[in-house]
Parts: sequence; structure tokens; C-alpha cells
Amino acid sequence: MAHARLGTHEQLRDPDYMPPIADAVPLGIQHVLAMFASNITPSIIIAGAAGFGYGSDQGALGFPDMTYMIQMAMLFAGIATLFQTITFGPVGAKLPIVQGTSFAFLPVMIPAVAGKGPEGMAALMTGIALGGCFHFCLGFIIRRIRNALPPLVTGLIVLMIGLALLKTGIQYAAGGVPLIGKPEFGSLAMWVPALTVVIVALALSFFGKGMVSVSSVLIGLIAGYVVALLMGQVSFANVGRASYFDLPMPFKWGIAFDPAIIVGMCFMAVVSAIETVGDTSGITKGGAGREATDREIAGATFADGLGTAIAGVFGGLPNTSFSQNVGLVSMTGVMSRHVVTIGAIFLIICGLVPKFGAIVATVPTNVLGGAVIVMFGMVASAGINMLSEVTWNRRNMVIFAVSLSMGFGLQLEPAALQHLPSMAKILLTSGLLPAAALSVILNLLLPEDLD
Repeated sequence: MAHARLGTHEQLRDPDYMPPIADAVPLGIQHVLAMFASNITPSIIIAGAAGFGYGSDQGALGFPDMTYMIQMAMLFAGIATLFQTITFGPVGAKLPIVQGTSFAFLPVMIPAVAGKGPEGMAALMTGIALGGCFHFCLGFIIRRIRNALPPLVTGLIVLMIGLALLKTGIQYAAGGVPLIGKPEFGSLAMWVPALTVVIVALALSFFGKGMVSVSSVLIGLIAGYVVALLMGQVSFANVGRASYFDLPMPFKWGIAFDPAIIVGMCFMAVVSAIETVGDTSGITKGGAGREATDREIAGATFADGLGTAIAGVFGGLPNTSFSQNVGLVSMTGVMSRHVVTIGAIFLIICGLVPKFGAIVATVPTNVLGGAVIVMFGMVASAGINMLSEVTWNRRNMVIFAVSLSMGFGLQLEPAALQHLPSMAKILLTSGLLPAAALSVILNLLLPEDLD
């Protein structure tokens, strides 16, 4: 609950209210701590999937530095958050919405870059930039899309995202893809730090209070990192190479057009837009006790798309609103957008300091795996929570059963599509597109009174 000195009850429910600076700064940093681990994790996963190395001297198109991707995750999360809190024109909701790198896009991005290095990154970043432009355009029609996607469809999509990522979490906890087939993969030495993260995160989430509970995954990561450090699994060799200040580089890996990636990014933009609508409504309900206005929903969607498009140009991954920060607004009772602006400025500063990104990049793969097991499981849980709003009559059960069976089945057995063109394989083997398409089509075709 908010402390009385922060302001009156009416002031704390006002997005335009500025609390005393001595309170606003720690509240802003608290928002950053709540989203920090989730924000940088997708960049590390994609960097690993692409086979990136550190400190490459192969030139502009050589293997990029994982540190750079971590920088961009922080920098453009901060910039996209400023779009939401400060706003310009129709862009932004003028609400305390925290933006960050989205997990939702990972099932499409991982196969798009797997083992392809810079070539894969060029196509991915081009797809992200174009997908962001498409996402921006959704702001003009988001109200109509919102009504066309009931909890049965959105819940299934979010559940599929979580299920698609579970294998990645286990692989990371066991040592990462490079160790598969080697004796070290799945060894006790790999699992001890990973399980430390899981145990500490769960303990603090259930038994901690306030910010300790909200930051349970981040604290669990730190605990697992310490264990890995004591076990000799942490290397600081690359920290010394990193500079203290650097600016982002546009089109760092060039430009390449892959229709499958572009279509995949546009499809996932719809999912991200729906998620942002829910988060925007959650903030206004939890922080101000009212429904979000059409202007706020459209502005939030515009900011989502613009933030993603700009991030793609500079080597960042897609951005979306962060649900954990919605809960934080409800928990603190502080609705001030200026508090979140302070957190955004902190993220931007961190994103301009490669040394900070290099330190983050020292986190071993197995430690990160412990964190993502929890995070990816929570994504699946969020989908189940959405599905709890569904009336489970025969009609809805059939829609769910067929959509889940096709989507998850193709994800488990991608060889079933080996004769299809590469573009179709990338889109279908993630499981998301077939599951979403079937659920939308069946929801529109089957009569509502089918019990």
C-alpha cells in the first residue's frame, strides 16, 4: 500500500500527479527491478540461438556481441516506456505502462535465427521493424480487433506461447544447446545453480513481502549466479573489453527480407496488441478504479508498435507492455506516470553503458535456465488464467481441443511438415499460427448456441 506522505488518495489515482522526488526515484527503480530479468532474457536466448560470440573482429557483418543485444533490450525498453508515459501526438497512453522485450515472439524468432549468425539477424531485425510498423497501424482498429478475440482465443494463444518455450527453459537449465550430446549436458554441476534460482524464486514469491516478492525471479537469478560463481562457471573475460559508453548502430547486421519472418512478426503483433489492451485496462482498473478509454488503448498500441519498429532498426527485439508492472501499480497504489518515466530514464542510461551489458552477459546459461523455467511457466499459467473466464460448453471444448491438438502437435513433430516450403514450415511449426487460426475460424463459424 502507498504511504500517506506520497499524497492524498485522489492524487495517487491521478496519472499526472508527481510524488515527492525522494519517493518517486525509488518507486521508479522498483518498476525496473520488477521487469529487469524478463526484459533481458529474450535477447540472451536469441543471441545464443543465433550462435553469437563475443568481441568478434569480423567487421560490421561479423558475429555480433551478445552485450550489444542486452544493451538494446534496456535502451529501447526505456525509450518505448517514455512513449507511453510522456507521449507525443496520438502515440502513448499517458499512463504508467512499462514496456519491455516480449517473450511472445520467441517461438517465431528462435527458428528464424537458429545457427544462422549475422544472416539470420539481418532478416529477423528487418522483420521486427516491419512488424512494428504493422503493429502501429493496429492502433487505428484495435477496438474492433479487441471484440473479435474472446478469452477462448487469446487464452489459447498465450498458453501456446508458454508451451512452445518450455523446452528452451529445460535446455538452458541443463547447460544450453552447445552442450547437447556432451557429458556436461544435464550434469549435477549444471542443475545445481539452475535449481537454486527456481527454489529461491519460488520461496520469495510465496513467502516474501512487497518488493522482495515482486522481484523474486531477479533475486533468484542473483542467488544462482553466486552459486555458479563459487562453482567456477562464471567468466569475466569479456567485461574488460566492453566500453563505458556507446551509441546504438542502425542496421548493425544489414537488411534482409524473409517473408516467413515478416508474416510471423505481423501475426505476433496482433497477439502483443491484445496483451497491451489487457494491461492498459488492468492499470486503469487497479490504479484508478475505472475502465481504459479508447484514446488510452489506441495510444498504448501506437507506442507498442513504434517502440518495436525503432528497436528493430537498431538491433533490439520486439517490445510490449509488461504485466508484472501492472500488478506493481495495483500493489503500491501509485498511478503516477512520472514515476515510471524515472524508471525509463534509468533503463536508457543502463542501455548506453556496454560495460553494464557485459556484466549481465556473464550470467551462465544454466542460471538463466532456472529463471526462464519459472518465467515460461508463468506465461502458460497466464493463458490458463484467461481460459478460466471461458464457459466450457461442448462448442468451446471442441474449438479448444482441435486448435490445441493441431498447434501443439505440429510443434512436437515438425518433421510432419518437411515437404512444405521453408516459409510455411517456420510459421506452422511454432504451433502458434495453426492454433490461433483454427480457434478464430471455428469461433466465427460454430454457432454460439451449440451446447
